[in-house]
Amino acid sequence: MNAKEISKRLREMGDKEDALFLQGFFKTGAGKYGEGDIFLGIRVPAVRKLAKEYQKLPPEKALPLLRSRYHEERLFALILLVNAFEKGNETTQKKIYDLYLANTAYINNWDLVDISAPRIVGACLLAKNRKPLYKLAKSKSLWERRIAVLATFCFIKNNQFADTLKIAGMLLQDKEDLIHKAVGWMLRETGKRDIEHLDLFLKEHCRTMPRTMLRYAIERFAPSRRKKFLDGAV
Repeated sequence: MNAKEISKRLREMGDKEDALFLQGFFKTGAGKYGEGDIFLGIRVPAVRKLAKEYQKLPPEKALPLLRSRYHEERLFALILLVNAFEKGNETTQKKIYDLYLANTAYINNWDLVDISAPRIVGACLLAKNRKPLYKLAKSKSLWERRIAVLATFCFIKNNQFADTLKIAGMLLQDKEDLIHKAVGWMLRETGKRDIEHLDLFLKEHCRTMPRTMLRYAIERFAPSRRKKFLDGAV
């Protein structure tokens, strides 16, 4: 049971047509956010199914896959790490958290971040100091900034909103659309649980925040209320 065996199985599962579709969907062309990412052409459910077969693989054994040039191998490693984190004791969880943050260079597309950041980084920091998130939020790396805001999804689910709102404030002037979408999404999730927190944040920032971020945040509002925020008439 090792990374080479898993890699071989994943590559045998690949589909060329799906690979071409996924490379377009995840914007792998020159100058785009996923530039250079290479896909084997395997859908997520199939990767998850295979990961169940290797659930006893020690987390450190997944490292070669996490550092793979192939997207689905990195995805497999992250699914494995998430599963091991959720079943592990505090020592195992800290080990996985440290491994994760030491390898953020390989967690380099939005699906890889979204599937793992809340359930590893957020979960590990739920009862701890959240200072590491603020360092990530200031990173030059688009993906580390997305990890910072997505990690707070775990806090939101536990009715803790302060860090989401603080990090959202830090990222208001971010130039990346993928950050605008991530922040807007987390603001919307905050609003599902505490509309007053979202309302106060939007009243302060709706006139200056990126349009995409605002649209994501107000997606569940009634049309008339959405219009007021979009017009800045609040």
